[in-house]
Amino acid sequence: MTSLDLLSPSVSGEYRSKCDLNLFNAVECKELATQAAKGRHFKVLMTTITEKAVQVRLCEDGYIAWLPLSEISQLEPAETAYQPNSLSRDEIELRLPEIIAFTKVAMEQPNYYLWGGTIGPNYDCSGLMQKAFAMSGIWLPRDSYQQEDFTQRIDKNDLLPGDLIFFGEQRVNHVALYLGDGYYIHSSGKEQGRNGIAIDVFSNQGDEVSRRYYNKFWSCGRVIKSYADCR
Repeated sequence: MTSLDLLSPSVSGEYRSKCDLNLFNAVECKELATQAAKGRHFKVLMTTITEKAVQVRLCEDGYIAWLPLSEISQLEPAETAYQPNSLSRDEIELRLPEIIAFTKVAMEQPNYYLWGGTIGPNYDCSGLMQKAFAMSGIWLPRDSYQQEDFTQRIDKNDLLPGDLIFFGEQRVNHVALYLGDGYYIHSSGKEQGRNGIAIDVFSNQGDEVSRRYYNKFWSCGRVIKSYADCR
């Protein structure tokens, strides 16, 4: 019997996580890609199985990653398939204050930047954005460049609290949440950021970290819907 034999058949074709799980970016399962909180829905891609891991797709954001076979027992059949929320922009706007509040509370907890972190207290940039919106029933894609493509493009002069600001050079590789009054909150790395969640000014008049990110400004986006995987 292999670890995969412990996976019970699922009538819905999906599974739910019984605990928080780490998912990886390659079959060797060495580098964290994302995390799946207890209760997330999975599709197990049976065509991509090795002795070490199985490839899975998270239903809420369509993200594909590797789950170690040693953790397969932490999946249980989902009685019903995941149903994405269908929210209007007006409904999303009503939830923006609690989304902003979530990020500020997260900042007050001891934390550091964690590549692949989406559960907390340690997040990467897009992981913090995804978790903040998900806690209010709104799903974003996993990575910052995917979030940039998913949102409605707006001019930086039209930024409103709850909009996203994207940064990068060759492509988008960082995202922040606009708070209003020229400030944003984000989780930035140790080498070029603040090694965790912090508030920075969206200007070239700020400190070294703020200026560094401002000089890498890419675009701004507005969340107008919740993600729904079409596959």
